[in-house]
Amino acid sequence: MTQIDLPSPASPLKIGTRGSPLALAQAYETRARLAAAFDLPADAFEIVVIKTTGDNQALIAADKPLKELGGKGLFTKEIEEDLLSGAIDIAVHSMKDMPVQQPDGLMLDTYLPREDVRDAFISPSLTSIHDLAKGAVVGTSSLRRRAQLLHRRPDLNVVQFRGNVQTRLRKLSEGVAECTFLAMAGLNRLAMADVPANAIETNDMLPAVAQGAIGIERRTSDSRAADMLAAIHDQQTGQRLAAERAFLAALDGSCETPIAGLAELDGTTLRLRGEVLRPDGSEAISDDQSCPIEDGAELGRAMAAKLLDQAGEGFFDWKR
Repeated sequence: MTQIDLPSPASPLKIGTRGSPLALAQAYETRARLAAAFDLPADAFEIVVIKTTGDNQALIAADKPLKELGGKGLFTKEIEEDLLSGAIDIAVHSMKDMPVQQPDGLMLDTYLPREDVRDAFISPSLTSIHDLAKGAVVGTSSLRRRAQLLHRRPDLNVVQFRGNVQTRLRKLSEGVAECTFLAMAGLNRLAMADVPANAIETNDMLPAVAQGAIGIERRTSDSRAADMLAAIHDQQTGQRLAAERAFLAALDGSCETPIAGLAELDGTTLRLRGEVLRPDGSEAISDDQSCPIEDGAELGRAMAAKLLDQAGEGFFDWKR
């Protein structure tokens, strides 16, 4: 094994992240895993908070859909610029926010063990979507969740709901909506046991591609970062995301199409479920297939092709 030039408090490894409580929790987890893997003190790593376009309070307050604000790159552009310039050494991301293509010179091949993949139903008084009265107001900024909800409950009134966990909970307490939805992973990572959350089983609401996964991005040329990150990479998460992100990339990874996907492992077998919907929930097309784990990405692409074929020419007309 090659000798790694390890960081120290005098010359720390710089970890780039957004400044939200959840993003910071993910950066701290990354630091803790690296420190443990190499028996280093926490201050051998420096957490560098980078403000992204997606963190702009005016944009959050506007409650516009993500696609109107610029898509997934909103949460990554400035961080990736700092990574390319050398201002930071690695970047920690929520994988469901990550575009399927990385800029030239950067790569994403390290994933931490995946958290709970499920969505959470959040309401001070109700426990399930089935408890919502006809015409109830539901808050979500997710195209996917909106489409899935309207597909099952076309009577619901879905309103835009942006912001981090704390912002959304405040809006709920102010009566802007009767319920909202978050990822169980975020609530778990923030240890927010006091939030009135009930997990939604994946059969009822298939999650976003890569939900619950943390990815760590680095410069392609940085062999030191590559060697260090290899020590904390979770292989099973990587195998699952290979299938899910191939499915997303072959469909439309732009954040403009409601897409859900989940890969699960059982022994040497990978099961992939995928779903694509019209934004108004009027139509949903899904598939459920299994294959050997090593063929996961191939299955993702094949499933995407099958769903696109099933959808037919008119399915994506609303995007024009």
